[in-house]
Amino acid sequence: MIQQIKPVNVLNGTITPPPDKSISHRSAMFAAISDGLSVIRNYSAAADPQSTLACLKQLGVRIESDENGVTIRGVGRDGLQIPGEPLDCGNSGTTMRLLGGIVAGAGITCELIGDESLSSRTMKRIIDPLNALGCIIKGKNGDFAPLLVSGHSGLRGMRFPLPIASAQLKSAVLLAGLFSEEPVEVIEQVLSRDHTERLLDLKSEPYGTGKIIRSSRGDILPAQNYTVPGDFSAAAFWLVSGTIHNNASLIIKHTGMNPSRIAALRILEEMGASIITENPRMEGKEPVADVRIEPAELKAIDLNPAFIPNCIDELPVLMVAMCFAEGTSNITGAGELRHKETDRLSAMAEILTLSGAAVELKNDGITIHGKKDFIPKAAVFPSYHDHRMAMAAAVLATKSQEVSAIMDAECTAISYPEFWNHLEQISR
Repeated sequence: MIQQIKPVNVLNGTITPPPDKSISHRSAMFAAISDGLSVIRNYSAAADPQSTLACLKQLGVRIESDENGVTIRGVGRDGLQIPGEPLDCGNSGTTMRLLGGIVAGAGITCELIGDESLSSRTMKRIIDPLNALGCIIKGKNGDFAPLLVSGHSGLRGMRFPLPIASAQLKSAVLLAGLFSEEPVEVIEQVLSRDHTERLLDLKSEPYGTGKIIRSSRGDILPAQNYTVPGDFSAAAFWLVSGTIHNNASLIIKHTGMNPSRIAALRILEEMGASIITENPRMEGKEPVADVRIEPAELKAIDLNPAFIPNCIDELPVLMVAMCFAEGTSNITGAGELRHKETDRLSAMAEILTLSGAAVELKNDGITIHGKKDFIPKAAVFPSYHDHRMAMAAAVLATKSQEVSAIMDAECTAISYPEFWNHLEQISR
């Protein structure tokens, strides 16, 4: 699908972003291995969380879906069944890595597969610690999907310092630890998103500049009964859109405001953005608010690398904002972007260059020479079949004075099925 993007003079309206993918994935997995009945409202209809539901059904979990969400009858830690076919994780790294931790910890013999993109993404980061825990899990060339899980040789407690700031790696180890009689401890020096700890009520305590989180069979797994908040990563595209357009007034409703997820908001505020949070409240264990965005003149920034783990998914659209910020912005310490659905550093450098922006690509980051009056060139932008590339390019293209196009634009369904409809609704 080729999506045309017309120049936008006015952005005005109210948007409810799609349900949070990270929370949707976790809520379903945690409900599946609990002993109770969970009713998860506003579960994401995007492709990735639906892959999680399909895999859980193959493992013998009863799941009923309707327009309001999903109902899951937990089978407990010991109730998962050996699937008759490989567990197809689609394009979802979260599904493969977190579910890999669960089935490996539970001792389920199975195979986890994914699409071409997912099969090219490293899985060694979960394979090594899970094997050290006593699981038996192998990957193609020791690194890639398909992953073969062959039960375990008896789980043992361990202390695992995270080598990188990764919520998926942290969660995979902690989830396997839920099946261990001895405590499994994960040391996190650089904090990453904390949905797993919140939703499972896992014990943690300060440790150096970070924290240490523990899991074991002794942890009681709570049912998951709440409404999934709107995805902040999806809302970030509108935060940037409302900021860079001279005539804009946007309200983003029911947006997840977990402190470990909103670094992009703080970065935009540091750049000069006008962002107001209203009606703050709690939904289950997660903070939620409505967010109001008005136009603002932005200034360049040297992004603190410590923020990157908590804005890794928002970095592409933050790069768009930097094009309209007066001065030179620098991002360093973002090498993890090269290991996403595509090499997002290289992809964004090409997209920005096509628009006429002055950029310099680095091994672990990018330098962007911004101008407050920057007018992007119209272009045919590749999406690389990556949802965040397509949406970032769209935000950029709305500021052009001529019609642009986004290639393979259907990929936005991975995380935001209504993105193109929402963009049309608020554009004038």
